[in-house]
Amino acid sequence: MAMVCGLQAADRAEITFADGRIFPESVTSTKNGDLYFGSLGQDSVYRATSKAAQAATWIQPKTNGLMTVLGVLADEKAGVLWVCASATGGRGGAPYVGETALKAFNLKDASFKASYAFPNNGLCNDVAVAKDGTVYATDTTQGRVLRLKKGAKELEVWAGAGGEFGPKGGVLDGIAVLGDRVIVNTLLTSKLFSVPVGKDGKAGTVSEIKLDNPITRPDGMRSFGKSSLLVVEAGAGGGRLSRVDLTADSGKVTTVKDGFPGGPVAVTVVGTSAYVLEGQLLAMMGRGDPNAKLAPFHATAVPVGKP
Repeated sequence: MAMVCGLQAADRAEITFADGRIFPESVTSTKNGDLYFGSLGQDSVYRATSKAAQAATWIQPKTNGLMTVLGVLADEKAGVLWVCASATGGRGGAPYVGETALKAFNLKDASFKASYAFPNNGLCNDVAVAKDGTVYATDTTQGRVLRLKKGAKELEVWAGAGGEFGPKGGVLDGIAVLGDRVIVNTLLTSKLFSVPVGKDGKAGTVSEIKLDNPITRPDGMRSFGKSSLLVVEAGAGGGRLSRVDLTADSGKVTTVKDGFPGGPVAVTVVGTSAYVLEGQLLAMMGRGDPNAKLAPFHATAVPVGKP
């Protein structure tokens, strides 16, 4: 049955949405082909089941403090959908409104499970989970990677507190786990960094991954097999999906598909297809023609084969 669902999921060339102006920012998936989307515009989460080509609201707006919803990650082993929610304000000394936190919802019925506050707020951007159940999340505005150990009650700062990712953290964004290291990217400086996970779980020395070809404004990314990444780039032409094959601290970049005019923000893999999500976030931020009509929001299936 799982194989049948996977084939059905792969056959969907496009996932659309039941609503407009949702400005989706992140996407994740389960093995059976269900897709989950974080909606920055609605402060909610959408879902398209494995048999559906249209996503509908699954976690209602503002539920349990959801606001500024960015990263989402389906953790099937734990039965959890991790959702990034962030406070507003904080710039120029302005007070924060709300709380930045990593929130856990039941992956089966969307019921609320727990909330883990970011120390000193920040901006929760994306999430990754290691095989041992450790959860990692990026903090964009403070240039940190936070960690939630399996069974822990609180998040802790794991890497980046010393500015290892560059000035202002390089605008830390996407995150993925590959074996015994955590890989992160920076939207502003267009770099990839590797952070080894020590036997004691602590972060090792941060090192930049040297790429044979540049990436431009990388956003969401996911691990692809044991040593590769799929990365969306918002600043490459009309936007593109790239594969990065890693060896130690070097990487080979290959363009999988370009031409995503809505601005690619995230990617997830279902079977042998990657779904690339376009967020149209520039329109949300008031850039471009204010009278321009928004295109329908969608995620497009791109064949990627097996890792």
